[in-house]
Amino acid sequence: MDLDTPVLDDHMHLDPDHGRGIDAVEDFAHLGGTHLLVVNKPSWHLGVEPGDPDAVDPEAAGEEFREVFERTIEVVERASDVLDGRAWPVLGVHPGLISRLVDERGFAPDDARDVMQAGIDVAAEYVADGEALALKSGRPHYEVPDAVWDASNDVMRRAFECGAEAGCAVQLHAEASEDMTEVAEWAEEAGLPADRVVKHYAGGRLAGPIPSVMSEKERLRVAVESGEPFLMETDFVDDPDRPGAVLGPKTVPRRVRWLLEEGHEDAVRRAHVETPRAVYGIDTVGTLGE
Repeated sequence: MDLDTPVLDDHMHLDPDHGRGIDAVEDFAHLGGTHLLVVNKPSWHLGVEPGDPDAVDPEAAGEEFREVFERTIEVVERASDVLDGRAWPVLGVHPGLISRLVDERGFAPDDARDVMQAGIDVAAEYVADGEALALKSGRPHYEVPDAVWDASNDVMRRAFECGAEAGCAVQLHAEASEDMTEVAEWAEEAGLPADRVVKHYAGGRLAGPIPSVMSEKERLRVAVESGEPFLMETDFVDDPDRPGAVLGPKTVPRRVRWLLEEGHEDAVRRAHVETPRAVYGIDTVGTLGE
């Protein structure tokens, strides 16, 4: 189904072993989807539990994330074969890992921070080598002790530093908010422009980072009416144990069709051509038919 426009899902997960994997990409493409940003699944979902709380070696723990990143790159290459455009990997450390490390595995918050920062450092190597497009980081979207919150912010700041050094965007998983100007200021302080920071799972209005809007009609209406840059996503989790979680892979192309039918061609171009070019440096038009 050709929608006569690039159609980018800014945040999707693919599980090549236990989920729908490439079948989900085929669903996306069949409805007119052309481009994907595929974010690695949380490390523990792929059986990777980095580090040892009794002998913390951050550099060694960081290396353990490579399995997660390599598997993500492999499935992205397969996804690109299906798409009329292409897919890109977004690599990093899920902020929820800090709770798993501290609450379940006995790490001190500062040690958990060091492990997660090491994982971010390794992810940044893939960006620097041209094997990944952007980084993922953030902080818990739920209540945590002050020490865990502070450690999480330190991890996020490291991601901004790595993004600035690698010249790439950083996607954030964080609490629901319409104002994250402080976080955008932290990015700027690290040398990363605020317009290269993306808030994943966003509403239609956000001060600070660029919103990657969950593709529900009400959120999209707000984003369209704002006239500001935005992206569209599903956060498809590709988890057979949570088949109805978040949004399905067909959602973004369906919402693009709806926006076009409503006469919002300019907003569609903003979300799928202009903002991806400005934030990630990707050409969704020029990569069609590659």
